[in-house]
Amino acid sequence: MIELKIEFRDIIYFLGTGIFSIIFFNYCYFEAIEVIGGVAIPALLLYMAPIFVMIMSFFFFHEKLNKRKVLALFITIIGLCFITGAFSQEVILSGKAILLGLGAGFGYALYSIFSKMIIDKYEAVTIITYTFIVASIGSIPLSGIIYHVNELLNLQAIIATIGLAIFCTVMPFLLYTTGLKKLEAGKASILATIEPIVSAIVGLIFFQEVFDLTKILGMICIISAILILNLNLVKAKSVN
Repeated sequence: MIELKIEFRDIIYFLGTGIFSIIFFNYCYFEAIEVIGGVAIPALLLYMAPIFVMIMSFFFFHEKLNKRKVLALFITIIGLCFITGAFSQEVILSGKAILLGLGAGFGYALYSIFSKMIIDKYEAVTIITYTFIVASIGSIPLSGIIYHVNELLNLQAIIATIGLAIFCTVMPFLLYTTGLKKLEAGKASILATIEPIVSAIVGLIFFQEVFDLTKILGMICIISAILILNLNLVKAKSVN
């Protein structure tokens, strides 16, 4: 049975995951796309989140910022540059665009921090339930949904909405939050950068997008970073 009872004083954490993370990072991300006129650079800046997570985790949770993590983070960033095409684009970024992109990454990182603060107290399902209740309520004034209700009342929109809600939102956040129970926030954040690899593969299979050498190099970098992070686990198991 799912336990949804929470202490009133913990609402502050769900305001953090729902408002300061989910709503804030999405707003910054899509605003950055509009300002820059493309997805690659905003996506790259969004995935700067592990940097913020590692720094904040160092202060809040006393997680070690060792050479292995820094190396994995550096390789991950290089991989993201390859996958998003950031190396091949000649884009002049305004201060506003950079702030929006970094704001998206910072907001994205805050989910890991606020969730980690209560992960030992509540189940992952409880955390994401209240996170998205708060985010849903908070996003209504910004969404303009009142003026577009008719556009949502068709079968295609309903199916797409359900798919986005379940497979692209609830399931990923549930799995990620569950992982935070056994992983340091910094490590979990880097491991989550497997997402662009999946996006590239999906784009190739379903949308016939170009799958060139740069994307392959990017995948190799990210997978290498994940292996570097897990070397300690492999050694521990071999000793046992």
